[in-house]
Amino acid sequence: MGTALWIWFIFINMVGYLVMSEDKKRAQRRRDRVPERTLFLLAAIGGSLGVIIAMYRKRHKTKHASFRIGIPLLLFMNAIMYGYFMV
Repeated sequence: MGTALWIWFIFINMVGYLVMSEDKKRAQRRRDRVPERTLFLLAAIGGSLGVIIAMYRKRHKTKHASFRIGIPLLLFMNAIMYGYFMV
């Protein structure tokens, strides 16, 4: 179970990072955006670390209180979840 969970952890956080980065690019080019619901869903299913890293590296959504508060809370919940299943 541990190996599969590590693979999921790496995969979903890479996806979270890439989707957040892509949304930043779309915002700069004034294109259709990734829905905030999708970003929160990716964070909720285990990708919060990737989302929060992209959020601060790309300086994207950092002024939104829902992201400044919600993503770290999801990161905390993810840490508890991963910790529980890794043991």
